[in-house]
Amino acid sequence: MLRNFSGKALILTLSAFFALSACGSAGQSTAAPQAETPAAQEESRTEGTGITDSARAENAVQPDNSAEKESSAQQENTVQEENTVQEENTVQEESPAQTEAASDKAEKDASAEKLPLVDMAKWQYNADDDVYYQTGIPYCEKPADETCETMGFFVPGGYFIAEDNGDGTFTCEIDPAGRVGNYTTDKAPVILPVNTPGYSAMAAPTDYDSSFGYGTVTDYTKEGMVIAFAGCRGRNHGAPLGVTDLKAAVRYIRYNQEILPGAAANIYSVGMSGGGAQSAILGASGDSPLYDPYLEAIGAVSGVSDAVQGSMCWCPITNLDVADEAYEWNLGPSRTDLTEEEQKLSDGMAEAFAAYINELGLVDGHGKILTLKETEEGIWQAGSYYDYLTGVVETSLEHFLKDTVFPYDADAASSRGFGGHGGMGGPGGSGGPGGMGRVAGPEGKDSDVLRSGLPEGLDGGPGSEPVNGTASIEAPEDHTSGDNIQRKAGASSAVSLSGTYDSKEDYIAALNASFEWVSYNAANGKVKITSLADFSKAMKSASKSLGAFDQLDAGQGENTLFGYGNGEGAHFDPVLAELVKETEYEEAFAEDLQKKDALGTPVSTRVDMYNPMYYLCDYYGGAGSSTPAKYWRIRTGICQGDTALCTETDLALALMNLGSDHAVDFETVWGQGHTMAERTGESTENFIAWVNACEGN
Repeated sequence: MLRNFSGKALILTLSAFFALSACGSAGQSTAAPQAETPAAQEESRTEGTGITDSARAENAVQPDNSAEKESSAQQENTVQEENTVQEENTVQEESPAQTEAASDKAEKDASAEKLPLVDMAKWQYNADDDVYYQTGIPYCEKPADETCETMGFFVPGGYFIAEDNGDGTFTCEIDPAGRVGNYTTDKAPVILPVNTPGYSAMAAPTDYDSSFGYGTVTDYTKEGMVIAFAGCRGRNHGAPLGVTDLKAAVRYIRYNQEILPGAAANIYSVGMSGGGAQSAILGASGDSPLYDPYLEAIGAVSGVSDAVQGSMCWCPITNLDVADEAYEWNLGPSRTDLTEEEQKLSDGMAEAFAAYINELGLVDGHGKILTLKETEEGIWQAGSYYDYLTGVVETSLEHFLKDTVFPYDADAASSRGFGGHGGMGGPGGSGGPGGMGRVAGPEGKDSDVLRSGLPEGLDGGPGSEPVNGTASIEAPEDHTSGDNIQRKAGASSAVSLSGTYDSKEDYIAALNASFEWVSYNAANGKVKITSLADFSKAMKSASKSLGAFDQLDAGQGENTLFGYGNGEGAHFDPVLAELVKETEYEEAFAEDLQKKDALGTPVSTRVDMYNPMYYLCDYYGGAGSSTPAKYWRIRTGICQGDTALCTETDLALALMNLGSDHAVDFETVWGQGHTMAERTGESTENFIAWVNACEGN
């Protein structure tokens, strides 16, 4: 039988549990083996690059300077007797801690001293695209999986002076006068794609490939951007190894900054779904000491920052510490086939999420703390946090109605790949990056706030003017077919649209065909929904079983992610473990939550490492321990059933709460599901336009 927690008693119990979990995570973090702290790295960095002055000496093979050494030895012998007394008076015996630190440093230095720089005599050239490229470059000295742990560089031809070696390769050096588009060789942003659906592994490139999941090579190189395409391990290897590899690649980029074009300080990660999640983790966890033992294990470059400048995240499946609970609070009302025992489990998770939100401390644009209130109907479906999410839904529909030309052909929109559930059509038009939140760019100013704390700037990003119509929209790729994530067969929402709608009023009437849940004011263009529960029933139904991420049978993709490298799933959600006590699942949960990985790290710390919120919010023990990215762009299809709307919204809020030093461009896209959702325009073009805006171009 499921444990029968209910009402305020459960909220108080879980509030205390979350507080203890946060303290426990902090303790585990400090107990993990740590090398140089981010603060210490910062003191010795070269300005704007994140690489220490001594890093190259520590990580590169040094030339033989025997003549210099002999001369130096003679000089030292000459003055040795004069300095002996002074040295004896000033040099103190090393403490055991200093000796241990010196030993750790020597071990770290040795781990990467054999890692070569990029061989500048081995470039290949694609004349059609005017791109120099190399693949198969190891970014760590002791790779655990050579299929994944190498990388390729794709460089615009205008950045190199090249000499033909006569064997199909070229010897290249940076052209100091090189310019492509709006960038020079030393200012070009570096793009790091993360194409890992369902947290899968990403094979490293082995040859010239015009596509890597987010457009083509020339989409970027013609703009003057450099592509650093790194493979990485995936969920079968276990967290945190995927992000560990990406961090090692970022370090290797900076390790080569003196010989490669591109601004090593201006690295932008980009990903969708599980790739969007890992892009978000990479963006939030820069320089986190929690990763140091894992980076040392593969012989990554040391003394170099692994923080990125910007992070692009489409539908990031993240915040996994409370993802099960958020899912039931948001999508649980759409479930209609639960038994009495299953309903208790769903309700218990929803109540746990309310406890979490009330402890988390997110604030809106007015500085008002966002919380939930208990209600007679539904599970804590009131309060400032509830109102904020309601505003997100309403704004998303308002944007759709504003951007779309009527008559509107829902079937044509659905055939282009839009539609989330029931063939709901996406917005039309073209334009630059749109965004809710602070518009990402070099100024990154704070925005004013509309109802429910929603920021202004809702009509698009820098210089963009959405154009009505649908002709220019590219069909989004299906990102659910190959990710091996478990979804319920036949899951559907109440609303199903087809045919042509002559006006906005006709469209709203169609949304209300099954039951009335949304109204539209033609005078001011505003919409109003009856409740978040009704929105979920109509548009965002649950597509996953109970335990959407930590599945009861440990068969979900995220269970494998927090497994132990054998491809088998393991449980990781302590709240769910509490709720399933006295059931057949109790023993399996209890056993899994006590396990540690090969480096002795408990699963609670591994979950923290893969949770962007851990590094961003004071609620967690990791706040202030990392270097978060300056620029963020987050897009999600509001109808997706893969995660709660809370996931992306909470991430955007946490980033906005960091202050004006972090520019956040957040948008939910009406009618779209789990895809590279865009309100207007095409995904790759919008991403590139955003990077250009961040770089002042």
